[in-house]
Amino acid sequence: MEETYLLNVEGVKKKILHGGQGELPKFQDGSKITFHFQTLKDNFERTVIDDSRDAGIPMEIIVGKMFKLEIWETLLSSMRIGEVAEFWCDIIHTGMYALVSRGMRRIAEGRDPLEGQKHRCGMGNMFDYHSTGYDDLDELQRTPQPLIFIMELFRVEEPSAYKRDTWAMSKEEKLAAVPVLHSEGNRLVLRREFAQAAAKYQEAVICLRNLQAKEKPWEDDWLKLESLVTPLVLNYCQCQLELGEYYEVLEHTTELLQKHNDNAKAYFKRAKAHAAVWNEREAREDFLRVAHLDPSMAAAVKKELKQLGERMRKKHVEDRKRYQGLFQSRQG
Repeated sequence: MEETYLLNVEGVKKKILHGGQGELPKFQDGSKITFHFQTLKDNFERTVIDDSRDAGIPMEIIVGKMFKLEIWETLLSSMRIGEVAEFWCDIIHTGMYALVSRGMRRIAEGRDPLEGQKHRCGMGNMFDYHSTGYDDLDELQRTPQPLIFIMELFRVEEPSAYKRDTWAMSKEEKLAAVPVLHSEGNRLVLRREFAQAAAKYQEAVICLRNLQAKEKPWEDDWLKLESLVTPLVLNYCQCQLELGEYYEVLEHTTELLQKHNDNAKAYFKRAKAHAAVWNEREAREDFLRVAHLDPSMAAAVKKELKQLGERMRKKHVEDRKRYQGLFQSRQG
């Protein structure tokens, strides 16, 4: 098919390599677009910069959520399901590609895409660090150039047709999701599916933390959200205790207690985690703090302290035997 300019888009040419099926999909705000892409230099060799097939999974973007490379949404919105098209894009559309590519590559490598960034816009980060960590992307930053994108569109899902990622939800959607996730987590706990339950509680906390980030700390709206966060974090920590992830519990309960130093349940869970990793002094201090803050938990604290004492005595006996055996073997 002949090369044509996309309607009302300056600096873009499109060539259809394989026709799609049906009508043009409805690309409404919140729709999820799934596609494969290949990025090439506009040179004689058509050097390949990125290919999503190398990672083994297609790319996904959400319409209207300000993906850093805005032109991609425009390109994809011109395509039908199953279509493969080649787009030539001028420099005015490709300036952010190096940063977008860096994030995608880090995700494919199992790394944090924001690793090393300050909380600034993408352009600010680019000037701060000068290097993306990839030589070919550094070259693109130094010498901006037109790029070629070859895209294959797989599907376009309406907002109601898929489970939306937390970051893609509106404020109202996040607030509505929290009690549902909380309830799902509780149901999974009853079935003793602790890892799955922890994931539900964690997702609910992320929703609330995202909302809190837009509020002024310790003011009414922030505190209302915090009151919802606290029980979810405690439930998450209980799941981690059941799973034996004691240092995870220590981290989250300590963070919680830095804000709420009178939360007896947080002290209790932290004490159990300390006891599990043989931090006897810290465990005793936290258990005693629980009894002081909440006398109704005194019986539970007494039981835990008794178990802690028995475990520590047993450990001391085992350690003494081990050291004696080691000493005797060296003497021999």
